[in-house]
Amino acid sequence: MLNNTKQQSIYILYSIIVIIILRFILTGLIPLLDKTESRYAEIARLMYETQEWVVLQIDYGVPFWAKPPLSTWMSATSYSVFGVNEIAARLPYFLVCLLLVFILGKFVKKAGKSFYLPAFILLTTPEFLLHAGVVSTDAVLCFSITLIMISFWKSIENNKRNFWNYLFFIALGLGLLSKGPLVLVLTAPPLFIWLIIQKVSIKDIWNKIPWLTGILITIAIALPWYLMAENRSPGFLDYFIVGEHFKRFLVSGWKGDLYGSGHKQPFGMIWVFVFVFSFPWIQFIFIKLWKERRTILKNKWVSFLVLWLLWTPLFFTISKNILHTYTLPITIPLALLMVHYWHEFKNKKLLIMLGSVFPLLVLIATAYISFVNPKIIKDLNTDKYVIDKLMKTEPNTPRFYWGKKTYSSQFYANGHIKVINEASIDSIHNLNDTIIVLIKPKRIKYIPEVYRQKMVAIDSSAKTLIYKLKKQLP
Repeated sequence: MLNNTKQQSIYILYSIIVIIILRFILTGLIPLLDKTESRYAEIARLMYETQEWVVLQIDYGVPFWAKPPLSTWMSATSYSVFGVNEIAARLPYFLVCLLLVFILGKFVKKAGKSFYLPAFILLTTPEFLLHAGVVSTDAVLCFSITLIMISFWKSIENNKRNFWNYLFFIALGLGLLSKGPLVLVLTAPPLFIWLIIQKVSIKDIWNKIPWLTGILITIAIALPWYLMAENRSPGFLDYFIVGEHFKRFLVSGWKGDLYGSGHKQPFGMIWVFVFVFSFPWIQFIFIKLWKERRTILKNKWVSFLVLWLLWTPLFFTISKNILHTYTLPITIPLALLMVHYWHEFKNKKLLIMLGSVFPLLVLIATAYISFVNPKIIKDLNTDKYVIDKLMKTEPNTPRFYWGKKTYSSQFYANGHIKVINEASIDSIHNLNDTIIVLIKPKRIKYIPEVYRQKMVAIDSSAKTLIYKLKKQLP
């Protein structure tokens, strides 16, 4: 098996089909998890419910300044078509990743390479497969960066102006709406360095790219929202530009985060994420690049991809607050480098088999939780199942979360859940004959003893306890 090119091609094609089907199944099988994914899904739900399409909200009337709106617009639009549910929340990102796969396939096919090979490499890369159906801003950022880099390459390599020239600026605008100025930070430096290394003249850069018209296109796409957001929610620009783009990455354990806590990591942790979440392709490419180190800069295309690949982890090396999701943009140049060198790898069977490891593990895990032990899903970090049960058994009883509600509880309760604490429990208890209190086990000690004695446990999950509190004991 897999001993010749035909067998390998058939295996790659069927693997792509199976992985895509599997990934789509997971968009509906796995509930929205706290706190990142459920947070973005809930922000989109609030947008859809309130029809406030300019200022993002993390709760009713509470602005969310941490991200631009493009990904939220996508999920909110999906809700309007398919209803408010996990699949609708995740579908736009699933489609964006499939579109990326298609674009890369068409791109390499024109160079005489296999249309299916970049799809196989991307869909077997852990970071990309994880994002192909997760509510986040990273998939849209990756899409924007890909269009920026490829359109720039096509613009410089072609002597005549065409659609690629303008797509470069359209993608810049989309990037600014997906994750803000970070898109410039992750694309401008590698492009600038590449132009210097390849000694591309300023005249060529000026003549081949319609800078004046293009910049106007970018401004027309991105600037109106930024101005409207600041006008409707003063303070947004200062928090988003300064806080999210400087303090978040340079200040360890940044305390200015209004919506969570900084993800403090050791120096250089981004490289651990690179090697773990891009297995096995990053290992193969680094070995290959080391062998080809004397000729890398002589090849325009390879040097372009290498700079694209390395810049993101190099930039985040000094960052104190990072996530593994920051490595998603490098999966694209990684796949293109693998396609470029594919014919030079002698043991392609080994490449294919190692590449299949992660999707196979995902397939086994999916089958296990679906047919052998479905209870595992209910033990995940989500309040979906306790909320669903309460909506059926206690549909009219007011629901409260002690201290701080989870985003999944707010999403699955359609916003019908509020916060209760020591300062408000007296007034809330006096106004209602019966209330439902959800609480994390570690917070139970903060409930006043007089109320704790009256609370009756009615349900629980691995993460949450549910109590009923009446004015009088039954």
